[in-house]
Amino acid sequence: MVGAASTERAPITGAALAERVAAVRDEVSKAFIGQGEALDQILIALLAGGHVLIEGVPGLGKTLLVRALAKTLDCGYARVQFTPDLMPSDISGHAVYDPKTESFNIRRGPVFTNLLLADEINRAPAKTQSALLEAMAERQVTIEGHSFELPPPFLAMATQNPVEQEGTYPLPEAQLDRFLLKVLIGYPSRDDEKRMVASVSQGRTASDFDLSQLRRVVGPDEIVAMQAGTALVTLDDAVIDYAVRITAATREWAGISLGAGPRGSLALVRAGRAQAVLSGRDFVTPDDIREIAKPALRHRIALAPELQIEGQSVDDVLQALLAKVEAPRR
Repeated sequence: MVGAASTERAPITGAALAERVAAVRDEVSKAFIGQGEALDQILIALLAGGHVLIEGVPGLGKTLLVRALAKTLDCGYARVQFTPDLMPSDISGHAVYDPKTESFNIRRGPVFTNLLLADEINRAPAKTQSALLEAMAERQVTIEGHSFELPPPFLAMATQNPVEQEGTYPLPEAQLDRFLLKVLIGYPSRDDEKRMVASVSQGRTASDFDLSQLRRVVGPDEIVAMQAGTALVTLDDAVIDYAVRITAATREWAGISLGAGPRGSLALVRAGRAQAVLSGRDFVTPDDIREIAKPALRHRIALAPELQIEGQSVDDVLQALLAKVEAPRR
């Protein structure tokens, strides 16, 4: 069932907001073992009302994470496997002719949900990838000239495999910029992997986690109120200036051929507020901006060929940049 905010609720702020976020994190962690940093970044995107690009090799639990999150948040969930023959209407929906009434009926696509998993988004051509743009940017879908609002909250999580590049269509810079964060999921630690294997294999023949034990922590209307509360987190002018200086530095840094635009500064500020909430504070510090800088900027910049030849990564360059941009003093 697709959840929606039925009535206006006052923003959830302060200790109540931090407690709810901590409860969601703890509940999802029962199924999504390890990868705490990736989970926190997904929650940051949810609180900030943004979308996430998730990158990692197959089998690391990206789909499990979304399913566990949907169960804990009591939200609607849909998964679309992107393939070369996927059409835009397969995502947004289309009009179907009804011979009985001699009229067209709108059949809504999987995008009409709360949590949408666009699996292996780079396997579909640009025309299909762009079908998500309107939904991500405007929270609505246009079908046959009519606009339909998506139910709040709406979070798009797109995954891509960094290993297999044959037959893929890299996302253009304009679409990458629509994602608030790019989250990297790596291999789990040995202890986490041991816990994972034990949890799945204990007395069961299935190869996936049992999500029936997860409980509902919050509902869709509460999530909207939590997002509103996150937007009220105190943000000092000095911290805003720090975020803008970091973004501006990417446009002048030697070795970066394409720097981040103004959306990069906005992403730092929005995600910084959510980072503060996860830390149990109602104000943003420079450390919050620095903490979220890599996920917020790594997909918005491009390295010069010489750095790529040297084997440097985007995160390496961002780390060096963050060390040089002076943070405001208290």
